[in-house]
Amino acid sequence: MKTDIQLQKDILDELAWDPAINATDVGVIVKDGVVTLTGHLTNYAEKYAAERAARRVSGVKALAVDIEVRLSPSYKRSDTDIAAAVKRAIDGNVAIPANGIQPMVEDGWITLSGEVEWDYQRKAAERSVRDLFGVVSVTNLVKIKPKVAPSDVEKSIHDALVRQAEQEAKQLQILVDGSRVTLRGKVHSWTELRAVQAAAWAAPGVETVVNELKVEPLIAALLPAADLVRTQRQAGVAATSANRRSSLQNRFSSMSKHHHVKTL
Repeated sequence: MKTDIQLQKDILDELAWDPAINATDVGVIVKDGVVTLTGHLTNYAEKYAAERAARRVSGVKALAVDIEVRLSPSYKRSDTDIAAAVKRAIDGNVAIPANGIQPMVEDGWITLSGEVEWDYQRKAAERSVRDLFGVVSVTNLVKIKPKVAPSDVEKSIHDALVRQAEQEAKQLQILVDGSRVTLRGKVHSWTELRAVQAAAWAAPGVETVVNELKVEPLIAALLPAADLVRTQRQAGVAATSANRRSSLQNRFSSMSKHHHVKTL
């Protein structure tokens, strides 16, 4: 299991490795596996990339992003210009239904509202505007129209998990309340967590996913196969040796009780 110092180093290395991020002004604080990103970047796209980079690192239990977006002069735009660019981006995306999204811009902060049928359409709208000049943040309030009964939603999510990761499906609890899905249980990595969450979002009619999953890496899974076999063999040898010593001691004890040596 990684120490906080090792985890901090791995995240800093990942940030430095990602070409989409200028990590010079980004700090990383780690306490008991909980990571906080601090500092400032020149645009929202970089901030989003930094968040994704941190999540890619194994051992991150939770993440807080406290990075300020300080737009460089070349990136600054008026809210009117940003709003016009947002409309063009949304209208030009074939994944987004016509008239399904209503954007608003205030001080470079984009808020998306409206209603669509699928989560991928909501995500497509956010992706379309995330990298625009002048954007400091994006809030996605787009809702998804309920289409099916809760029991059908639960079954479709469970079936998807069985197809993708049968073992994880057995360890999870899926609670459906209308268009709201709550996920509970344990997964072994952030990759598994994202896969489970994606399966929930892919179900028709899901508007909200409450993710209460816990990431708990398997110690055995972290060992190379050869090391794991060697460890098991060593444990077996140690147990066999202990049993032999115990058996010999019992035999000597028994002999001492039945055979007495006389001294003349």
